[in-house]
Amino acid sequence: MQLVQIAQHVEDLDRATDFYTVLLNRPPLARFDPPGLVFFDLDGVRLLLEREAPRALVYLRVDNVHEAIERVRSIAEVVSAPHVIFTHENDLLGPPGHEEWQAFVRDSEGNLVGLVAFQRP
Repeated sequence: MQLVQIAQHVEDLDRATDFYTVLLNRPPLARFDPPGLVFFDLDGVRLLLEREAPRALVYLRVDNVHEAIERVRSIAEVVSAPHVIFTHENDLLGPPGHEEWQAFVRDSEGNLVGLVAFQRP
């Protein structure tokens, strides 16, 4: 089995599209309005922004949590600054020998979004 798509609730499709374009540092893959759907490609998994979708807590892998926070600091509430949550000894949940950094922001629609990066200490 493979994850194909994650849906995220939005109130304002344009505002949310602008936010995720900055956060993901890439343009949307497709937009269908009506009915009010925007898709982003996350390396083979679709992120769907939709007015009718429920809220979700989405964790997005980024190359560098600190850089991602700086990109969105002016358009998002930083809920939790970048911090190390775990050092991976083996490859069970992340690359061995890497620290797992996380930070959390609220997107333009009030959804909590986790940002995750794996970095060598």
